[in-house]
Amino acid sequence: MLTPDPTGELRREETLVVSSGSAPVPTGFGVFAGQSFTSFPDGLEHLAMSWGEVGGENVLTRVHSECLTGDVFGSLRCDCGAQLKEALRCIADEGRGVLIYLRGHEGRGIGLGEKLRAYRLQDQGLDTAEANLELGHQIDERRYEVAAQVLSHLGVRSVVLMTNNPEKMQALEDLKVEVVGRRSLWSGSTKENDRYLATKRDRLGHFASGDE
Repeated sequence: MLTPDPTGELRREETLVVSSGSAPVPTGFGVFAGQSFTSFPDGLEHLAMSWGEVGGENVLTRVHSECLTGDVFGSLRCDCGAQLKEALRCIADEGRGVLIYLRGHEGRGIGLGEKLRAYRLQDQGLDTAEANLELGHQIDERRYEVAAQVLSHLGVRSVVLMTNNPEKMQALEDLKVEVVGRRSLWSGSTKENDRYLATKRDRLGHFASGDE
């Protein structure tokens, strides 16, 4: 998490990221331009995966929150891994776009250990929102200042955001990122994540499949 100033608000004009490395990254969808960014004061390294010239307007963009269990190990409890792959595929098909992979967003910002504790509570009957609250967290503790500054660094002036989450759109707009459009990223449900997806739609206000 980024550290707020004494008023409780982050200083939006403060530099929060610096570029720390770049190289081509070949994937199953083609070769992306990978560029890492280190955020301060937490020292986390984030990754931008770009395709084509992204400086300019109407850039297809995915701001993806780190999910070790879903993205790396293919956990069926969430749709994160499926969304990550679909976003990369869409960018490659478009021939222009960027995916920003944000570290420190595990479990909507509560961390890996707390996310696993929340899973235990979900197994006892709580939904994903109730479990976070039961553990003393907010339903969603993620911040997007880093994403906004990475987009600015890349020269992105407006985005078509791949997301189902209206709060993510609003958070970026509050940080002066111009969101000119949206694309859905719903994946097929499984028996393991059907309730999770339903909670995101029905309780967290995520757009339903097909909503544009």
